[in-house]
Amino acid sequence: TGKEHLMQILFTYDNEERKKSYVFFYEVGDENEDVMVKIYTDDGDLVEIEDEEEYEEVEEVFNAWQDDPEIQKLKNN
Repeated sequence: TGKEHLMQILFTYDNEERKKSYVFFYEVGDENEDVMVKIYTDDGDLVEIEDEEEYEEVEEVFNAWQDDPEIQKLKNN
C-alpha cells in the first residue's frame, strides 16, 4: 500500500506556447517547505518535467512569483 501525503498548492501556471499547465505545490508539514512543480494534464495526472529547458522556464516563473511584491506582503502577514 502507498503512503498518503497532504499537499498544498501554491499556484498554477499555463504556458500557451507549450500548451501545458503546471502546478507548484509543497507537502503540508514539511519543515523545509520544498516546492515541487509538475505538469498537470487534462486527465488530472501530474507528470514530471523531463526537458531541461522547460524546467528552467518554470523555475524562472517560480522565482518571479517569489519576488512579486504582493506575494511578499502575504508572506510577511
